[in-house]
Amino acid sequence: MAQAIFRQTGGEVRLALPLGLGKPVTLVNALTRAAVADPALKLSIFTALTLQRPQSESDIEKRFLEPAMDRLFGAYPSLLYANMIHGHGLPDNIKVSEFFFQAGTWLGNKYAQRHYISANYTHARDVLIAQKPNVLSQLVAQDGERFSLSCNTDISADLFTARRARRMDFIAVGEVNNALPFMEGADAVVGADEFQMMLTPPEQFDLFSAVRRPVSDAQHAIGLHVSRLVKDGGTLQIGIGAIGDAVANALLLRDRSALGPVWESAPFPMKGDGVAPFETGLYGVTEMLVGGLLALFEGGVIRREVDGAAIHAGFFVEARDMYQKLRDMDPAKRAKIAMKPVSYTNQLYGDEDAKRAARIHARFVNGAMQVSLLGDAMSDSAKPGQVVSGVGGQVNFVEQALTLKDGRVILTLPATRTSGGKVTSNIVWQLAVTTVPRHMRDIVVTEYGTADLRGQTDEEVIKRLIAIADSRFQEGLLQTAKDAGKVSPDAEVPQDRRNNTPDALATWLAPYRDTLLPDFPLGTDFDAIEQVLLPALSLLGDASGSKRELMALIWTSLVLDKHPQEAEAMSRMGFDEKPSLTEAPQARALRGALRQVAKDRAAPSC
Repeated sequence: MAQAIFRQTGGEVRLALPLGLGKPVTLVNALTRAAVADPALKLSIFTALTLQRPQSESDIEKRFLEPAMDRLFGAYPSLLYANMIHGHGLPDNIKVSEFFFQAGTWLGNKYAQRHYISANYTHARDVLIAQKPNVLSQLVAQDGERFSLSCNTDISADLFTARRARRMDFIAVGEVNNALPFMEGADAVVGADEFQMMLTPPEQFDLFSAVRRPVSDAQHAIGLHVSRLVKDGGTLQIGIGAIGDAVANALLLRDRSALGPVWESAPFPMKGDGVAPFETGLYGVTEMLVGGLLALFEGGVIRREVDGAAIHAGFFVEARDMYQKLRDMDPAKRAKIAMKPVSYTNQLYGDEDAKRAARIHARFVNGAMQVSLLGDAMSDSAKPGQVVSGVGGQVNFVEQALTLKDGRVILTLPATRTSGGKVTSNIVWQLAVTTVPRHMRDIVVTEYGTADLRGQTDEEVIKRLIAIADSRFQEGLLQTAKDAGKVSPDAEVPQDRRNNTPDALATWLAPYRDTLLPDFPLGTDFDAIEQVLLPALSLLGDASGSKRELMALIWTSLVLDKHPQEAEAMSRMGFDEKPSLTEAPQARALRGALRQVAKDRAAPSC
């Protein structure tokens, strides 16, 4: 099939691949092998979100991940072009460009960073079309003579529409995977006559599983703050990851009237009047269908329908249980989740009046890595030149929020981050890179509260952001703003905002962590002992790079009582169950991390 595709294109394939899950890995690898074998052939690939199973960067990571790799991430095959980019590089006749990266995967990789294309999600289609693709290939679900684009209508649906209208000309090649749920709808279902070739491999690969991470105190607190900003009868978008899981969990708890005691005991001001159960319900419109949205749909919170659907989404990639739930769902209920192109979900252009009427009280919840005191946000890069992920649809949703009546974009981020044993603030004076400019600032939420920035002066914006910053950094931030002449010289941090600390957070949430706010509110593929290990490994990871912090963990292993499941946890990591004088330092540090976690969870600091 790969050879036939090269023959039909005159030896030069300009391949359009969907982002994420929809890549036909079997076929793409065959095309790559053919081009590697014959330098006279040319292969150009335009895509995004090349999914890759994690590579262990340390002995500790290897011990934890490798025994569980297939269970956690699926027996998902590697994409040959990605392996080559990681390794010795691509030959001159193969080129790969992406407009969105799997977070952190390509940091420091010169080829990937040089060939990255920065584009809003809705603009990526036009960037692709400008490259004149002559082949579109995608993973599809099959139902008799019908095929569904399933996980990726996002750009593909528009390309098929353009070809039908004779505005484009390309060969469409599908690869069937029976693990994909068959998603209905005019944009998702494509007739067999639309494909010039269809591959049905006798042995089909497992779908990539995006493992859910444990939800921390900070992330649960962010979810609790956000849940009060969502209006009944409104519109919701949330993203993948622990904060999205926390928001979904909090909204489900709000609908059960279970959050009263949590909100009342909060040591930080709780803003927003959305505290009642949902009588009308929400409508979901999102580029990405995530497990949190599906949980809200199954829980009855998302039920307000627009054109017969409760959710309109552009693509999905999630943990394996979501694929199973979609496959097992009653077809009539599954049809309430309509897959659409991102030209529909991410913007108002095209049938704008209908979209405005549908997207009332819209709340678009997106993550950021850092926010400056003047309200601009960094979400796609760690430092100048190095792209962590990409702009994606974030600016699309910011633009919608500012354009829709009653629309709001809510940028979420933990107040701090820890690296090499050092804690730094995620609220800073200035950013190295800006994703969302300050003239589009709206709402920012950390674990310590909500800052409504829309329409405020620079001075007021600074004050409100300092009020939700970690208290260890508030005075420094305030002094920097004073030195810049942006805040009155006599400004002070409000007294009721001086207790923004991890200890206060832990004390608040501790009574609810085993019941309302568990580590995995939406479920997990980690087994019981792996769940025990995760917080200890996180603590160990935060300490890595700092000899002082690692020595502190080793000392902890000598002075604290053992973790109740220490022996089993150490055995799972390939270490001796019992400590010894000859125990390796990394084993001793892990043992200390386990004991520190046990102490913290047993009696949080006051």
